[in-house]
Amino acid sequence: MSEYILYFVSFAFLHLRMHHQLIYVFLSLSSPVVSQNLVTDNVSVVEGEMAIISCRVKDNDDSVIQLLNPNRQTIYFRDMRPLKDARFQLVNFSENELRVSLSNVSLSDEGRYVCQLYTDPPQEAYADITVLIPPGNPIIEARDEVLSEGNETEMTCTAMSSKPAATIRWMKGDKELPGKPRVELTYDKMYTVTSRLTFTVSKEDDGVPVVCIVDHPAVKDFQAQKYLEVQYKPEVKIVVEFPQGLTREGENLELTCKAKGKPQPQRVSWVKVDDDVPSHAVITGADLYIENLNKSYNGTYRCMASNAVGESFDDYILYVYDTPPSTEPAAHVLLSIHIEFAFALLSDSRAGEGAPRTVDHAVIGGVVAVVVFAMLCLLIVLGRYFARHKGTYFTHEAKGADDAADADTAIINAEGGHTNSDEKKEYYI
Repeated sequence: MSEYILYFVSFAFLHLRMHHQLIYVFLSLSSPVVSQNLVTDNVSVVEGEMAIISCRVKDNDDSVIQLLNPNRQTIYFRDMRPLKDARFQLVNFSENELRVSLSNVSLSDEGRYVCQLYTDPPQEAYADITVLIPPGNPIIEARDEVLSEGNETEMTCTAMSSKPAATIRWMKGDKELPGKPRVELTYDKMYTVTSRLTFTVSKEDDGVPVVCIVDHPAVKDFQAQKYLEVQYKPEVKIVVEFPQGLTREGENLELTCKAKGKPQPQRVSWVKVDDDVPSHAVITGADLYIENLNKSYNGTYRCMASNAVGESFDDYILYVYDTPPSTEPAAHVLLSIHIEFAFALLSDSRAGEGAPRTVDHAVIGGVVAVVVFAMLCLLIVLGRYFARHKGTYFTHEAKGADDAADADTAIINAEGGHTNSDEKKEYYI
């Protein structure tokens, strides 16, 4: 009896299974259509990470949803997983959605996955999984380790084994430079990109980083850099240490030659253009010292510095001025002393602490001349003023002589005659 029961159950199960397969074959033979009622999304995932595939139905009439792999093998039928791949896991199942995760994605998982809705005809939507493989660490190489200014150099940057192909950019300091890329497809369907950069260096490029930047959807801020080492000829500049103003006869002259280069210049020399340096001039390293200047020392003095890259120079043109006159008219000696003292105080107050307290005698002489001229003008004006307003000269010698008959009588009758001469008074302004 038990054997009959077991036979009946086996027959019923086989019949049900065959019926299900017949339904599946019938639906498969019908041409599937792409419907807006069933939707899904494309997925991009980095190798080794997790991808999520979602099949969504807007209006479901209790039809069955299933997910197929690129080989059209059923991954999930409703909430059941016929495919024996434990990396696929059910995330959510409802009447309107079937959501499945795929962990530890590899390049072999790439392809078109099918969301299928069991209707007549079947409805399908397609989700393309793209596997991203980041490149290895970029490798930057330079043709020259040490450069000289004005020379051309070449650098290469390589990003290996990526999918899709990476993009390489170049930066020198804060300026972007164009490179020439070359893309190679390897046997394992990977891409290797090599970018070549050619440029000319200057002394300002010494110590500047050149950066290779790799752009790829799987990575961010992927870069490598190399610092430039540029040698350049010296930069030469002559600095006047003394005097601070005009160079005059009898004074001293001190010049310093400042030279900077890479490598640092080891030799600095002084020459006089088209002539010899004065015999009593003292040259100590980069310093030139000449005492007791005179006009025969006029000319161009040149400082030259050199290193392994080249030679440079700077010129100083010496012109010796006359010494200002030191004697002044005796009538203005006292005034000159006071003016010189006043200008000395003014110079000290303006120069500040540590400034040389010297007075230019030519300026003092000019001030004295202006003062003398002003005094002469004042005397002329005063003279003309008094000439116009001079006093009257009074005398009483002829008073009373107007009525006299003759000269003798006039003298006798005049007030203040000779007899009264002691009482006569004269006024003069």
